[in-house]
Amino acid sequence: MTSVNPHFFMNLSSSLTTLDLSESALRGNFPKSIFRFPNLKNFYLSGNWNLTIDLPSSNWSSPLQRLYLGDMDCGRRLRESIGDLKSLQYLFLHCNFEGSIPASIGNLSQLTLLALYSNNLSGQIPSSLANLTQLTYLEISNNQLSGPIPASIGNLRQLTGLYLISNNLSGQIPSSLANLTQLSSLCLSSNNLSGQIPSSLANLTQLTSLDLSYNLLNGTLPPWIFTLPLLEYLYLIHNQFQVPDMFSALQNLAILDLSHNNLTGKIPNCLPKSLSVLNLQANYFDGNIPFGFPEGCGLRNLNLHGNQMDGLLPRSLVNCSMLEVLDIGNNNISDTFPHWLESLPDLQVLVLRSNKFHGSVQSTKESPSFLRLRVLDLSNNYFVGALPVRYIENFNAMMDPHKDGGSPEYMMMPTATNSYQYSLVVTWKGFDYELQRILTVFSSIHLSNNMFEGEIPDVIGKLSSLKGLNLSHNNLTGHIPPSLGNLTNLEWLDLSSNELTGKIPDALSSSEIVK
Repeated sequence: MTSVNPHFFMNLSSSLTTLDLSESALRGNFPKSIFRFPNLKNFYLSGNWNLTIDLPSSNWSSPLQRLYLGDMDCGRRLRESIGDLKSLQYLFLHCNFEGSIPASIGNLSQLTLLALYSNNLSGQIPSSLANLTQLTYLEISNNQLSGPIPASIGNLRQLTGLYLISNNLSGQIPSSLANLTQLSSLCLSSNNLSGQIPSSLANLTQLTSLDLSYNLLNGTLPPWIFTLPLLEYLYLIHNQFQVPDMFSALQNLAILDLSHNNLTGKIPNCLPKSLSVLNLQANYFDGNIPFGFPEGCGLRNLNLHGNQMDGLLPRSLVNCSMLEVLDIGNNNISDTFPHWLESLPDLQVLVLRSNKFHGSVQSTKESPSFLRLRVLDLSNNYFVGALPVRYIENFNAMMDPHKDGGSPEYMMMPTATNSYQYSLVVTWKGFDYELQRILTVFSSIHLSNNMFEGEIPDVIGKLSSLKGLNLSHNNLTGHIPPSLGNLTNLEWLDLSSNELTGKIPDALSSSEIVK
């Protein structure tokens, strides 16, 4: 970690045009005289956590065009004097500023990028932002801004990205946003916006990403959403929508997430061939799951958890060779175990819980299958027979102990702007939880509340990465295999309500994880 020497920079004051000290482990106080260097146009100082810099309170004369300050101490408030930097084109400030956004920012008429995300800014979005007519990118996400979205934002006709995520904005989405015909990303999620989506937004034909999740929006989704020609990512999670039968019109759509709404009716049979993620969790869809998954289907995540679907699980899912997550839990599907899913090489999460599946769960293939499976939930069905030893002995992904350390990694699908995090409902220690993100090291087997019989196979003891194992409420007999003591990563083990006999193995007898 290096201290800042103010005199070093003074020697460069007349000639310096660009200064980039990002992530340089600087500490101490950075001289604010840097802002008065006569030729400095580009200043980058982000990622110096122990560095302090005070922005001048007045008389800025710098010709700065690009200013990036983030992850450092820049003072508590963003001063009105920021409006003196009339040459600024890029302004990026992520410094935990408090208070309101100064109206003087509207004086920065040359700005093309304004990013004030992840501060503690409060108050309303100033109407003076409407003066920034050259702006192409505006992000004020992750603050505490309140009040309505100013209709005057519709004056920013050059905008391609508008991000107001995770604030306390309220009121309706202004119809004036229809003037932003260059927009490719409109992200207003995690606010308190209400009412219906304005029909005028049909003008936004350049949209590739639309995120209105976690608001209070209602009404029937306007049909034009399903005809936007370039739309790839549609997130409408946790609202109060009803949906028309027009999914198939979105021929470029890669992600469709309508989870946690009040959607009713049937899922259309003709889904966009471009879909990678279809998440309709926690709605009221009924009828059969669409049966026409075509050859070359690109689905990676199909989540229909918590609806009222019935009928059979469509065999055409075998055409979705890239499928990683299949969650149809909490429906009314009546079928036998889908052995044909053995052919899906990338399947990692299989959730069939709380349906009407029946019959035995035994492998029909000689070759290994389900090699990458890490989460298996067959609980609350009518399965019978022995536990599926042939499958269990091939659960290679559960045999990797995954040493702790390093940054956590999550199951996700990369997108052009960010990534889509997979979610999952799990039963853990008797309670249901929705994991908003799934760690790649998470693995569990939940087979409770069926009619499995016979002994617990020793091979389960090889699944060294297991975090949870629930075999309760079955008809299992015999002894608890000592090999379960090898499951050193186990956090929860439930073998209750069976017909097991004998002693609890020494390795488990003193454990608090056993039920």
